[in-house]
Amino acid sequence: MIITILLVMSAVVLILVLLRAARGQSVDIAAIEELEGRTTPVDIEAFRNLVDPEEEHFLRVNLPACEFNRIQRERMRAAVEYVLLIARNAAILLRLGEAARRNSDIRVVEAGRQMVERAIRLRIYAFVALLKLYAMVAFPGANISPLNVIDRYQRLTDTATRFTRLQQPGMTTRISSAL
Repeated sequence: MIITILLVMSAVVLILVLLRAARGQSVDIAAIEELEGRTTPVDIEAFRNLVDPEEEHFLRVNLPACEFNRIQRERMRAAVEYVLLIARNAAILLRLGEAARRNSDIRVVEAGRQMVERAIRLRIYAFVALLKLYAMVAFPGANISPLNVIDRYQRLTDTATRFTRLQQPGMTTRISSAL
């Protein structure tokens, strides 16, 4: 009976932690104009290169095992930094999407809702990707791919660009380059 209660309590705590992680830190952002300077641009191609299985295979074949392990650990640590940036940007876009609920334009409200939904999903994917990347740091030969977080991030940035275009068309290029 006590074990059951402990398991249920542990599950509830885990769910609360995951919800908190998906929602992100408290960032006060109410308008698209406030987005600049709060996000950090992410070099998607560099990140994709770090987690590319073909690149890993190339390094494994062409380097001695100890050198491959060292370099692969460094690459995965760098990939962790990218995922942390992606998760942080997603948290900021999540707050911006939540603020859009108060807008009078139904198109902006809908774009904000979609941005919130995608940002939450991305934050969950980022959490899972971090677990995979840390496993790859510990075990450089592990065949685990966190590539889906890149695709999710690109979908979120596309949504943010559309959201920006609805509110401030002149800022679209600046906002998309800030992500």
